[in-house]
Amino acid sequence: MGRKAGTAAWQWSRTAETRRVLLAAARDVFAERGFAEASVAEVVQRAGSSVGSLYHHFGGKSELYLALWEDHQASQEHNATGAVAEARAAGEEDPLALLIVGARAYLEGSWQRRDLVRLFLDGDGPPGFEVLRRTRTREWVRQNAVLLGAGADPVDRLTVSVITGVIGEAGREIANCGTKRKATSLTEAAVELIRRLDPLRPAR
Repeated sequence: MGRKAGTAAWQWSRTAETRRVLLAAARDVFAERGFAEASVAEVVQRAGSSVGSLYHHFGGKSELYLALWEDHQASQEHNATGAVAEARAAGEEDPLALLIVGARAYLEGSWQRRDLVRLFLDGDGPPGFEVLRRTRTREWVRQNAVLLGAGADPVDRLTVSVITGVIGEAGREIANCGTKRKATSLTEAAVELIRRLDPLRPAR
């Protein structure tokens, strides 16, 4: 029993490492060439892997691109929700302040992974990617509405959508910054815009 469990854990670890290496190589190739011009052959060459292994783990180039995107989205969401949870644990209760904490974490991730932000926001992608991206944006709007306690009023919904758009566009601009100092300046500008757009202000 112990040997079987150990073997299974080793195989899982090996599989996870193979996926990680392939995703890292795909990140470099897609960022350099874009989706259309990237080739599976170049990805596996950089990963020191095989075409068969890539197809086994991901199914093809489109699936590899989408797996990279999902990994990036999960990192962004983890950073933002983790920062909000920490702020809550420290006693912060103001909804707008919590949203700004999450926005700062998201924008920091946009700087740290700026190659991916540029790839996914400005580059090409596989068929259906734009629909998937819009769906994820709507989910970010929904989560921000819940965090802010925004009601069903159309103006509230519009304001939350605009705030979410400000964060997204700030992330795009930050990804194109040449220095961390400029990225930080854009983060502060985005935070100021969010404060001005606070949908809960009339109720305070």
